[in-house]
Amino acid sequence: MKRLTLFALAITLIATVFAAKSPYQAVLQHSRIRGRTQGPNVCAMQKIPGSDKKYFTNCKQWYRRKICGKPTVISYECCPGYEKVIGEKGCPAALPLVNIYKTLSVVEATTTKMYSERAKLQEEIEGPGSFTFFAPSNEAWAPLPTEILDALVSNVNIELLNALHYHMINKRLTSEDLKHGSSFSSMHQDFDVHIHHYSNGIVTVNCARLVKTDQHATNGIVHVVDRVITAITNDVNSIIDTDDDLDTLRTAVAAAGLTTLLENQGSYTIFAPTNEAFEKIPPDTLTRILGDPVALKDLLNFHILKNLHCSESIVAGTPLETLQGTMLEVGCDGEDLTINGKAVVTQKDKLGTNGVVHYINELLIPDSAKTLLELAEGSVVTTAAKLFKDAGLNDHLVGSESVTLLAPLNEAFKDKSFAMTPDMKKLLRNHILKEKFSSKSLYHGQELETLGGLKLRVFVFRNNLCIENACIAAHDKNGRYANMFLVDSILTPPQGTVMDVLKADNRFSTLVGAIQKAGLTELLNKKGTYTFFAPTNAAFSALPSADLNKLMRDPKELANILKYHIGDEFLVSGAVTSHTRLKPLAGDKLELGTRNSTIYVNRVPVVESDLMATNGVVHAVNVIIKPLPPKIVSDQAEGSTIRRTSAVRAGSQVSKNDDLFQKVLRSHSSRTLSRVQ
Repeated sequence: MKRLTLFALAITLIATVFAAKSPYQAVLQHSRIRGRTQGPNVCAMQKIPGSDKKYFTNCKQWYRRKICGKPTVISYECCPGYEKVIGEKGCPAALPLVNIYKTLSVVEATTTKMYSERAKLQEEIEGPGSFTFFAPSNEAWAPLPTEILDALVSNVNIELLNALHYHMINKRLTSEDLKHGSSFSSMHQDFDVHIHHYSNGIVTVNCARLVKTDQHATNGIVHVVDRVITAITNDVNSIIDTDDDLDTLRTAVAAAGLTTLLENQGSYTIFAPTNEAFEKIPPDTLTRILGDPVALKDLLNFHILKNLHCSESIVAGTPLETLQGTMLEVGCDGEDLTINGKAVVTQKDKLGTNGVVHYINELLIPDSAKTLLELAEGSVVTTAAKLFKDAGLNDHLVGSESVTLLAPLNEAFKDKSFAMTPDMKKLLRNHILKEKFSSKSLYHGQELETLGGLKLRVFVFRNNLCIENACIAAHDKNGRYANMFLVDSILTPPQGTVMDVLKADNRFSTLVGAIQKAGLTELLNKKGTYTFFAPTNAAFSALPSADLNKLMRDPKELANILKYHIGDEFLVSGAVTSHTRLKPLAGDKLELGTRNSTIYVNRVPVVESDLMATNGVVHAVNVIIKPLPPKIVSDQAEGSTIRRTSAVRAGSQVSKNDDLFQKVLRSHSSRTLSRVQ
């Protein structure tokens, strides 16, 4: 017991140590584990071919072998602080501990070393002290515009010295000290540098990614970054306020009263729509939103993430929460930053003191700022949207009414064509509920009134929430004034009782006669929740004529057979799963399932489903339904005794149901045999 307790304590201690690691250290540790087959102190790196981007790898990236949607190749390199030794495996030797100036050569930041000489910084970074140097890699200097680089190295090198001092902090900071959201005073006029340490192990300083970390020196520590960083002095509101390309956004921010928010302390990500982005929106839509303070505020908050995300922190699609309360899928495709899968970001990482701005050339309009018509036209219900407009219901779709639209998915109209008849217009009006509902507030048995004056019933099933036969297929779309439910079927309002439905359909004329002879008319007219798998005329015609005639002359037997087709429980097609059972009014259970969008009951396919009635639902079948044969339990470990017992038990249950049908069949068989003799 004592040994178990000590073991548990040891496990807890190990877990605590690993949990205490920073995200960067955790990813680095994973890369060391992946690289250990190559020798000591080897780290596995994932490189994007055709670029200079390399990453220590976490589990997800390792197995996907993709970063920003691009395939990666694995390379093995010495982990930070180690180097190879000729003739030995891996990277067994620690790097020599030299001053920062010499360390710049070791970490392949020779361009920064050269500029340090030119700026007269060499003596400082060779001398005493305890500095942290965020050293731009050789590749980091190349993207700088020529005029900026020329300006840095002119003016008696003062500008270059200031730029390099901004990359330095007057104390030693390891990657463990670089906490998310922290800032440190640089050695250039104490301007802050801003650190962000993300859960995926990416660490940035002023949105530049640390590509080599923790290179120790005698007088400090060097971290290599992938770009030259510049001093940050303005908040994000000032960035918007001073850029002519954001004129419309600036006006919108002021109108929505968000100026103070963007001036205050915070850590935001703003996807700033350019003037071009606003110009792409239909003028009527833009005028409506700009003139509606509620919609405008939702629109702008939808462009602001709650946390700061530099572009370098994104290596795969990630849902991120906006100030508006919903999510944006922020991802990347190679060098492009994407939003909801689209490469709309034109300029990245304009950093302010309280956030970062990414410029986008397409306006992001949240559902909460849209009319019903805009919700429908921007979704997978475009066919329904056109029909609603053709039916003259446009005013209800673009106005400020508090209604709820039941919008069938485009798939629901497949292989169907509709003429805009008065009945069709009436049906479409019954797809609009008089109030604004949330599906989360609906309850079983609730009645919802439509614009057409009908009362629609709500049914809550284990796997679905349905309004009559139309089951909600996706999350609600909540618009500015109205909501939209995406449903899987065109609504079929109830047309009288089950008996009324059968009488109105010529396919069930034989069944109607059988119901009347069996004395079940009153049952199917009274209040209830029946599910009737109704045999069509074809189902009765498939029986031998003699058997059918005999059955029709025996009301009791006929009633038993028909009751086996009727469940005393309401079940629309959308409620049927792969193993659904229904208790009929007579006999044992009915076994239901689905295959290729077809419902089966005791292996008999339903040829048409969801004929709705006020007291139930009718599903048409072309075969008289019989009980299924008994299931044999094949448990080899228990032996044949259990198999026989199971068969007997199952057979005895089924025989009670099957007896209803076998009497008819045996009668037919005996008459045939006597004729032969």
